[in-house]
Amino acid sequence: MNDTIDFDRYDRIRPIRWTGQALELLDQRKLPFAVEYVSCEDSDAVAAAIHALTVRGAPAIGIAAAWGVVLAAKTIEADNGATALERIEPAMQRLNAARPTAVNLAWALARMRRVLAAAGADWREVLAREAQAIADEDLAANRRMGALGAALIEPGNGVLTHCNTGSLATAGFGTALGVIRAGVAQGRIAQVYAGETRPWLQGARLTVWELEQDGIAPILIADSAASHLMKTGKVGWVIVGADRICANGDTANKIGTYQLAIAARHHGVKFMVAAPSSTVDMDTASGDLIEIEERDPGELFAVGGNRTAAERVGAWNPVFDVTPHELIDAIVTERGVIERPDAAAMTVAFGR
Repeated sequence: MNDTIDFDRYDRIRPIRWTGQALELLDQRKLPFAVEYVSCEDSDAVAAAIHALTVRGAPAIGIAAAWGVVLAAKTIEADNGATALERIEPAMQRLNAARPTAVNLAWALARMRRVLAAAGADWREVLAREAQAIADEDLAANRRMGALGAALIEPGNGVLTHCNTGSLATAGFGTALGVIRAGVAQGRIAQVYAGETRPWLQGARLTVWELEQDGIAPILIADSAASHLMKTGKVGWVIVGADRICANGDTANKIGTYQLAIAARHHGVKFMVAAPSSTVDMDTASGDLIEIEERDPGELFAVGGNRTAAERVGAWNPVFDVTPHELIDAIVTERGVIERPDAAAMTVAFGR
């Protein structure tokens, strides 16, 4: 087994590009069949891209929002940061409203507010430096997280992941997919299984495409096949990301995560959540208090633009669910590993 990780080999994709004048976002709605970037020249275009899932994944949303603030600054005239903040705040509110469940969005905007409020005449440069720092720190955190999470996996294991938590969802390398990349690089992971992740098929369209770019051959499964896969003994870990981790360790993630955690516990499969510390929300006591975003029910009526459901039927389309901390074996952030997370362990790791 090789404990080193070749990041150049396993970290090739960049979904967010800042040109100095515009923000270019890899349009994830068109993957894997077209690799196209959308150019956003103002903050409202960034907010629209976040809402439309052009860019998605909690860390990537936060990074995009930070650059959205930089774009909002282009139309503002102010002598100092405090004055600029008052004038940019409406744009920040629109960015924040684009995806309410992912805590990284509000976290990144709070960072931008904080540095702007303290800035002087160079407030535009201060904003740009902070946005770049948010992106750079995320990439470094993901690489650290990948090494920490991979170390928990005994060699020869198969793993199952859900949604997309790779470079496309972050500044690069990924959270849960970063752990998987590190585990493959070290020879710990024998096979990677990816759930398709209805209704947007992030697993089928994005995760398997990402892994193939790195020379990793994944096996795609229907979401409904996960319990049967666990029963066969082919997977030892389920590894997922998070959009919000509460003070007691409850975790909001893509819809379908909760049922994977239940099935994993029944079958003796370990369950890992990998996310940067920016996803931890110590101000929210438990998952019962998380606002669960619901999207257009019409997203359930078709696949690839082809309608699959009868006309005039109803649908319910929550985008996230909450996995109770009791079902999580380990939470991995760049700060370290929390095994059997609960309120006490979270407080030790992150304070209040």
